[in-house]
Amino acid sequence: MIKFGKLAKFSRTKINWLEFFKNNIVVFVMLGLLIVSAMISPAFMTAMNIFNLLRQLSPPTLLAMGMLFVIMTGGIDLSVGSVVAMSSVFTAIFLQNHSLPVSILMVILIAAGFGGFNGYLVARRRLAPFVVTLAGMTIARGIAFIASRGMPIRVTDNVLLRFAIDRFLNIPHIVWFAMFVVLILALVQRFTVFGRFVQATGSNETAVTLSGINASFYKISVYVLSSVLAAIAGIMIASRVGMGTPLAGTMMELDAIAAVVIGGASLAGGKGTVVKTLMGVLVLGMIGNIMNLQNVPSHPQQVLQGVIIIVAVLLQSGRKSADISSSTR
Repeated sequence: MIKFGKLAKFSRTKINWLEFFKNNIVVFVMLGLLIVSAMISPAFMTAMNIFNLLRQLSPPTLLAMGMLFVIMTGGIDLSVGSVVAMSSVFTAIFLQNHSLPVSILMVILIAAGFGGFNGYLVARRRLAPFVVTLAGMTIARGIAFIASRGMPIRVTDNVLLRFAIDRFLNIPHIVWFAMFVVLILALVQRFTVFGRFVQATGSNETAVTLSGINASFYKISVYVLSSVLAAIAGIMIASRVGMGTPLAGTMMELDAIAAVVIGGASLAGGKGTVVKTLMGVLVLGMIGNIMNLQNVPSHPQQVLQGVIIIVAVLLQSGRKSADISSSTR
């Protein structure tokens, strides 16, 4: 009997470790990539490469955070990459006649209105998020091309240009800002009513509505948040490259979705965390970085990214099936 009890205890411990691995697979993938990348290329762990990688990942990080909140409500936002382009162009245009604070404020207000309109169509008019944001993607990109006449517009404001270059404690300001946004959103998701109701809306919108909670408000809010973060990412890109261009943000919406999925969020809504989404961004960034250091063309990178997304979704499906089978026992 004693041996049987020890065996049962060991079995339960083993199952718990297996669940821990499944629930934190993005952590193990990120650590594994760090080790492999350091072994493959000595240049990977240099301070210059790390800071350049973090600087490059700052705009995608903001997009992924906005996408996370949208996906947690069961939606999707395909327009964020185009909002990045539109915002970078408007930033360069507004800076020709206005101060930096006024220009940034106008860009953010335009993006907030754009996201609010998308959210209204999804939440109030009950249109499919995929269709609404797909249309928004083409509209925002078209606006960027019209406003810029298809040409890059140079950014002349020195304060904005130095934002991506200057450092504090040897870390670029643009990275500090992205870290600050991630911290705020993590606290919002974990400790505020907004974060809990956003997750509840994605888990069971009907139950939330019957509880007297305005689920439409939270669905609209996350689309506004997503577009505002995309606008800030567009301003960051304009700062980093020194110009606003209608080609900015191309395919970045897919990278944002990939980071959220790799981070373990459910595309059905109701599940996802800021910290693991950040890890998803880092995983994708490290894959691209190590391949660039090894002079691997971009096309194999896209293939590998697609494989990682499929594996992440399969792991989610397997975990969901295991949860359902255990709950029916």
